[in-house]
Amino acid sequence: MNAHSEQPHAVQIAQLSTKRPWSWYRFFEKWKDFSFALPALLFLLVFTYYPLIYSIYISMTNWNMTRPIKKFVGMENYTKLLSSEEFWKVLTVTFKYTVFDVFFTIVIGLGLALLFNSTSKIFNFLRAVVFMPYYISMVVAAMIFLWIFNAEYGLANYILHLAGFDPVAWMTNPNTALSALITVSLWKGVGFAMLLFIAGLRSIPMEYYEASSIDGATRWSQFRLITLPLLSPMTLFLIITNFIGSMQVFQSIDIMTNGGPLNATKAMVFWIYQMAFSDFRTGRASALVVIFFIIIITLTVIQLWISKKRVHYEG
Repeated sequence: MNAHSEQPHAVQIAQLSTKRPWSWYRFFEKWKDFSFALPALLFLLVFTYYPLIYSIYISMTNWNMTRPIKKFVGMENYTKLLSSEEFWKVLTVTFKYTVFDVFFTIVIGLGLALLFNSTSKIFNFLRAVVFMPYYISMVVAAMIFLWIFNAEYGLANYILHLAGFDPVAWMTNPNTALSALITVSLWKGVGFAMLLFIAGLRSIPMEYYEASSIDGATRWSQFRLITLPLLSPMTLFLIITNFIGSMQVFQSIDIMTNGGPLNATKAMVFWIYQMAFSDFRTGRASALVVIFFIIIITLTVIQLWISKKRVHYEG
């Protein structure tokens, strides 16, 4: 009787003796993959999430960078911004720049892709020429176009003079300054859009075009019913990325127009910069950052929601 009662007791002791190292082993196996991502997560926490949370806190204060005291004011900064005429004017300029930049980047990029979608050496060279500005920094590109659009000795007015037109004050005219900024962005961005569209065109099976030709489809019908739907994933990617990038335009404005003339080119990020580092109204600038962040996130989600029925993935 004692032998039988001692045997289960020995088994329990053996299980207890092996339970601790086994549980640690399982814990290590479960979390070792997470440990590889830990440095990246810490980087995001320190340089992304913490600044975002701190900006929300600062946006509810009247902090001025010239004095260390922060007084909590609640939603006062938000109400003053949303009720100001300047906010809606700057937002309009930002949206105008974004809409034209995204639209023409997609249209010109697709047109160049259709034109240069060939494997010949001359087209390889032309693709390289069009794509090359993508590698140039925006600062350099802005300096180049600052000379091109110079009212006195710029290349643009020289071409207009040869064509018999009067010179244009590109940078000092409120009607043309924003167009000049959009031109800089297009010069840099259409090459990247062209390459992505070429990759999308070459991924479309030729059997689709051959079958439609047998059915009597025209080139326009093939483009409208085959090419455009199968390029919709690439188009969506370009729309989202260009939309986010265009909404945050800053460097070209800072170098070429400084927000002028008459605030005709004052976009949202440039206004945030001025408010924080020129006017030192850090609390209100942080509130503007939060509002702008919410606008970008909301519009991006809306674009993704609309694209569910319009984007066609092959297979």
